[in-house]
Amino acid sequence: MNKLFTPYDLAGTPLKNRVVMAPMTRTRTLNNIPNESNALYYAQRASAGLLITEGLPISDEARGYLYTPGIYEDVHLPGWRKVTDAVHAKGGKIFAQLWHVGRMSHTSVHGIVPVSSGKVPAVDTTVYAWIEPGKAGPVQPSAPRALETEEVKRV
Repeated sequence: MNKLFTPYDLAGTPLKNRVVMAPMTRTRTLNNIPNESNALYYAQRASAGLLITEGLPISDEARGYLYTPGIYEDVHLPGWRKVTDAVHAKGGKIFAQLWHVGRMSHTSVHGIVPVSSGKVPAVDTTVYAWIEPGKAGPVQPSAPRALETEEVKRV
């Protein structure tokens, strides 16, 4: 416990302590653009030595849930600037967790079958997607299709 609240150098990034906030997907971002709610959420946790963002889809197809903040288009960047500025104003450090959810998605999220390393569907779990038009909630992920080698750059 003595070391937990002491400074630490993480590969050249000085941290004020060794507390790390793990990523948590919150599904609270309309239009997938980070907003004031995101900035407030992360700023309130800036006393940790390091914050790791919720998973940030690397493409629209990489999203598996509704309302997740993206980082794959220029329109997302001003929102993330607000978040990082808010965290830095409180003396915090923040890293982005980049992701592609693979089979943990539903066709209603982006209108196509999810891609994964194979065709095996995810079972005994749910994703937050459209139950019906205008009504979101937990649904069983759609069965994926295998990603082809030539598609890797696209996703």
